[in-house]
Amino acid sequence: MSVPRYVCLDPDGVAGDVGWLYVVVRAETGVFYQQQYGGTACRHGQVEGFLVPVSGPFGADLLRELFEGHFRGAGTWNYRWQDEETGSLREAVEGICYWACGKSDQTPGPLRLDEENLGDADEAWVPVLTPDGPGILVWPNSD
Repeated sequence: MSVPRYVCLDPDGVAGDVGWLYVVVRAETGVFYQQQYGGTACRHGQVEGFLVPVSGPFGADLLRELFEGHFRGAGTWNYRWQDEETGSLREAVEGICYWACGKSDQTPGPLRLDEENLGDADEAWVPVLTPDGPGILVWPNSD
């Protein structure tokens, strides 16, 4: 049995201006990705799986607008999302492109908000559904 590995995403906060977006697709890999999230609430999360770089400047801008503007960077842990806010989050997630790659093909796939786990959504930590299974969308935390 191999020893679990832990990967800290942006542990010192210096990659914040780079504008990266990843999805950690949940899977039993023995690799756990750790992320600070929740704006100034500075929560720490961990998810086992594999890391997929994703892109979508429009979606990323909407995420920052929602979490840093509307929620003022204070985090949303256990927040009761209003319909309009959920719609904004859904639109932001759908504005991000997830590429599913096979041996010989590459196709963009839908990224959808995992609304069954909406209570876990926070700045830089959003549950999503990908063509490869459930995952967590992460990006640089604003704190």
